[in-house]
Amino acid sequence: MSNDIDESLRQWLADREDANQRRVRRCLSTPQGPVIEIGGKPLINFCSNDYLGLANHPAIAAAFKRGVDEYGVGSGASQLVCGHSEAHAKLEEQLAIFTGRERALVFSNGYMANLAVISTFAGRGNHVIGDRLNHASLIDGARLSGARFRRYPHADCQGLERMLASAKGDRTLVVTDGVFSMDGDLAPLQDIAGICRRHGARLMVDDAHGFGVLGESGAGILEAFGLGSSGVSILMGTFGKALGGYGAFVAGDADIVEYLVQAARPYIYTTALPPALAVAARESLRLIREEPDRRQYLHSLIDHYKQAASDLGLPVPASSTPIQPVILGGAGRTVQISEALREDGYFVAAIRPPTVPPETSRLRITLSANHTREQVDGLLESISALMRLAA
Repeated sequence: MSNDIDESLRQWLADREDANQRRVRRCLSTPQGPVIEIGGKPLINFCSNDYLGLANHPAIAAAFKRGVDEYGVGSGASQLVCGHSEAHAKLEEQLAIFTGRERALVFSNGYMANLAVISTFAGRGNHVIGDRLNHASLIDGARLSGARFRRYPHADCQGLERMLASAKGDRTLVVTDGVFSMDGDLAPLQDIAGICRRHGARLMVDDAHGFGVLGESGAGILEAFGLGSSGVSILMGTFGKALGGYGAFVAGDADIVEYLVQAARPYIYTTALPPALAVAARESLRLIREEPDRRQYLHSLIDHYKQAASDLGLPVPASSTPIQPVILGGAGRTVQISEALREDGYFVAAIRPPTVPPETSRLRITLSANHTREQVDGLLESISALMRLAA
């Protein structure tokens, strides 16, 4: 039996290789930044989620070191045993204020936060309805919850309304990304919030890619759309993207957060985030609040990218965020151009199925506040030349 299983695994891996879908880890020998080193070769990095360039910021690194000096390395236990420290409590207080919510709850990572929210607020006899292009963690959370799970076509508010109108059950949870991680476009949240209000559904927004980037103060997509807790009752955000660290949080009214504390199994039974990372996240929040020029420059760079891409005749996506995909279609062609870009000195990952739908393989270009306009121009000129050769 074991030989049969081993052969099926080998065949599965071979099939992935043949379809140009095998994932490969690239080992960095440098910190995250606009220029990284892989295999001894310096590369201008255009595929990191370090949108504000904070992952190697000296003030955040210093805060992390202070946190280690004060609290040690590990948290030692789950938050409900003895792993909840002053560092976590202070971070949660600041997150609640920053997002305009009554309370916030720190999680070890965004995937776990999404599993916790969905499994706690939906179960057998309930409904979870989500956008078809939601992040894998939202999809997995819905599937594992035991609720009836349905997906509406991407950003299709009429489709969502039809599903809510036909939903039968004592509880319906609608879940959506705020910024979609592969296309960079925004969910039509004002319309979605209105539809949920009309049908008495609870709305959860995963703002992993908007938190720190969008909104006047950087509080994320809800701030950008002017939506409070009455429109979106549950907000999830992460520290591993614009904040440059690691971890996540859920924010909402006090009763919602307390319910998660008491009932969310992924929260109750997981070792707490190391306190030093909470200290570092507080420093990231301070920089976001006090240095808006970093965010402003990033948005000017996004505008520059879109104009330069248009001038070169490259496809310009409907994205106003740092995520600017170049959709090439076939996986083989996408891998070929990604590898050629590395030869030219640029690191842009090839994103292929099953991460994205079939025939939508792409270069997922992400911009950072640490990039220069000259680096962006060089990347686009290289892509333009390679696309002509690969046509």
